[in-house]
Amino acid sequence: MRVWKDAEGNVLEAIPTFRLMDADGAAIDGMAEELIGEERALKMYKTMSLLPQLDQVCYSAQRQGRVSFWMTSYGEEAAIVGAAEALATDDEVFSQYREIGVLMHRGLGLDTCMNQVMGTTLDQGKGRQMPNHIGSRALHFHTVASPLATQIPHAAGAAYALKRTAGRENNVAACFFGEGAASEGDFHAGLNFASTLNCPVLWLARNNGFAISTASIDQYRGDGLAARGPGYGTLTIRVDGNDALAVLYAVSEAKRRSLEASRPVFLELMTYRVGHHSTSDDSGSYRPKSSVEEWTQTDNPIHRMRKYLISRGWWSDAEEADLVKTHRKDVLAAMNKAEKRHKPPLSVLFEDTWANPPPALQEQRADLKRLLEKYGEDYEPWKEALKKVDGGAKGIDYEPKDQELYGGGWP
Repeated sequence: MRVWKDAEGNVLEAIPTFRLMDADGAAIDGMAEELIGEERALKMYKTMSLLPQLDQVCYSAQRQGRVSFWMTSYGEEAAIVGAAEALATDDEVFSQYREIGVLMHRGLGLDTCMNQVMGTTLDQGKGRQMPNHIGSRALHFHTVASPLATQIPHAAGAAYALKRTAGRENNVAACFFGEGAASEGDFHAGLNFASTLNCPVLWLARNNGFAISTASIDQYRGDGLAARGPGYGTLTIRVDGNDALAVLYAVSEAKRRSLEASRPVFLELMTYRVGHHSTSDDSGSYRPKSSVEEWTQTDNPIHRMRKYLISRGWWSDAEEADLVKTHRKDVLAAMNKAEKRHKPPLSVLFEDTWANPPPALQEQRADLKRLLEKYGEDYEPWKEALKKVDGGAKGIDYEPKDQELYGGGWP
């Protein structure tokens, strides 16, 4: 039976949590000072600080009817950005849907982000995906899918491919998911595949306390998710997911061990979902607001990182005010720019799945064209909607060769 022990060899009743900073951002045992320098720490902090501004603007825009959907990263910024900093930019990332910070940290521009959110003609997904459901081939970030845990077996397969591909021997697959996804069958299948096939994959489980409205205490028994790792023969560690430096160190070391032994590593990142599950959720119906306020004030990952930076002399209140102002200005500018662009032409509804569209799909396209000709100029809801679509009703006749400016596939 696998047990956890302390430095003196005493058996522990619960799996310990690795951390490098306390709740006030003070370094523990001086380890943090050896881990990170000023430039790297500031890069992480600036991405962490960008996420709440992006969340505030997009969440408000959804409530105003300008955006269809949004999922925030509130409270989980350290888990997301700490992991992103530890990974190489060509490590393959499989996200759940709350990890847009990984893309931002890798260099995704706000304009690209907002074109995806708004589904414009410059959206590389051609307006077919929900907001947050983004991907980038150039940034090795696999496109997000809504169904829970489907990315887990995909990540195991990608890791298996990486170790068999010349030139990719130093890369891992990194798979993010929440503790709710760990209740899906794909979780167990993916972990078993990775272990038996000796795949270099990092399982990054964000245990944020809630699977939509189901609290973790109602999801499973036992000592969290980390207790499951040894059952699959997987190296396992539990990390304070609100400590960005601990996440950075743990994921860096996990990657080293994963590549060295060609085996998976499981990391349970303990954090708290401060925001609602999504814009479709009201968490006030299943948890008291006082608990959210308590977490925000006592264990805020951004506050912890900021206090650490200030203690090192790397940050100031004046710089903080300027950064928040700049981030918000940049996010609003990108959204306003994207909002003025047209949606992709209607023809993209019928393309990119079949090289030669089958008769049924051709009939559907012809039916839509007929309805547009009959009602497009007279039925007011359609008339208004078509004003926002490139080409209007005529866009139904656009051919792929006419669409070099419209999406064009992932970069």
